[in-house]
Amino acid sequence: MDKKVDISNQMATAPVWSLIIKLSIPAILAQIVNLLYNIVDRIYIGHMEDVGTMAITGIGLCFPVISLINAFTMLVAQGGALRAAIEMGKGDIKKAEKILGNCFVLLFFFAIVLTILFMAFGEKLLMVFGASEETIIYALPYMQIYSAGSVFVMISLGLNMFITTQGFTKISMATVLIGAICNIILDPIFIFAFDMGVRGAAVATIISQAVSAVWVLSFLLGKKTKIGIKKENLLPSAKILLPVFALGISPFIMNATEAVINVAFNSSLQKYGGDIAVGAMTICTTVFQMAWVPAQGIGQGAQPIISYNYGAKNADRVKQAFKAFLTICFSYVFVFGMAIELFPQFFIGIFNDNPELVETATWTIRLYGCAMVFFGIQMAVQQTFIALGKAKASLFIACLRKVILLVPLIYILPNFFENKVFAVFLAEPVSDAISIITASVVFFFVFRKEMKNLKAENQLK
Repeated sequence: MDKKVDISNQMATAPVWSLIIKLSIPAILAQIVNLLYNIVDRIYIGHMEDVGTMAITGIGLCFPVISLINAFTMLVAQGGALRAAIEMGKGDIKKAEKILGNCFVLLFFFAIVLTILFMAFGEKLLMVFGASEETIIYALPYMQIYSAGSVFVMISLGLNMFITTQGFTKISMATVLIGAICNIILDPIFIFAFDMGVRGAAVATIISQAVSAVWVLSFLLGKKTKIGIKKENLLPSAKILLPVFALGISPFIMNATEAVINVAFNSSLQKYGGDIAVGAMTICTTVFQMAWVPAQGIGQGAQPIISYNYGAKNADRVKQAFKAFLTICFSYVFVFGMAIELFPQFFIGIFNDNPELVETATWTIRLYGCAMVFFGIQMAVQQTFIALGKAKASLFIACLRKVILLVPLIYILPNFFENKVFAVFLAEPVSDAISIITASVVFFFVFRKEMKNLKAENQLK
């Protein structure tokens, strides 16, 4: 019991910088490993003899499916983990456990529904996503196998957030490391030794996620956890889930709109540049995921601190946590983004060495990411909105960049440029720049007002 109390006290009293780093490490590892499940696949597949270029393009077409699975995971788990953190900050452990139980059931339900939909309409969806006759033969089997194992993906990634938010960093790190090691070992075995190609990559990923899911469940059903999965909390309740959805809707939209954006990009690029242009986009998105994903992990480490102290009405500590979060997040994304701008061929070469693809990807990745070097600002702002329970503000920022700006620009800009492929890629930096500026301005006013209100409430105690 003393150990559990100490975990809560850390949220309220431990030095903010060191606490963010401590909580971020397992979250970063979790995000990196989730990314590795796809990146390792693409590295091996992209270097398959003779068919690597078309195979990696086909796998890239499955990105919307992966994004949607992640979106529903974030809707339930990120919203739920933050609500649980707020309730623990208030000292209401029973309610935090109800949130965990409800989220567990909902993750399982969404996994079943998504599996059925993707299995039934997979081929039609992939053609809409921009597949050609050359790439569908690689995309379809990968998507079918991956979606069939989505329950393991959602359970391992989603429930691990509830472990991280309690401060059990070693357990959450073990979760992701187990999955990573399994995937790295199994990928070459299934892809090359068993000669299963893209099917082998998907099978290796699902087996690895299944192992991680078993590990997570064994902990949350055990006695060491501060909040655990209990039978009496498994019946879904609208009273519990609606506030979870309110916080989870922003990360849901961030991930779900990635699917929409990917479809818009791929269908346009297939029209103007063919499979090589689509392959270049696959490499661009994969490389920049290497920058975004650890930054999201930093956010998952900072958010419980912000949420806990917001629930405890400690405005000064909320400010300290945000400043530290912003500094770390911005610095990381800026440095990584500049490395991509300066040495694009190094990152491209990780995935494929086809001369035509490398040539196209070199200039497109620089254009695609030229504004993303500053994107750490928006990530910090948006994730802080979520941590404070400001669902509307976070939702607006998420929709602005992707739905309001990026998707229309993908279709509008080609009307003004002779080089249509250039115009499609240009949509990304234009929308990023506008969105970063807008998010910063909105956050300045909302956050300042919220902290004043929090101090006033605290003085009335």
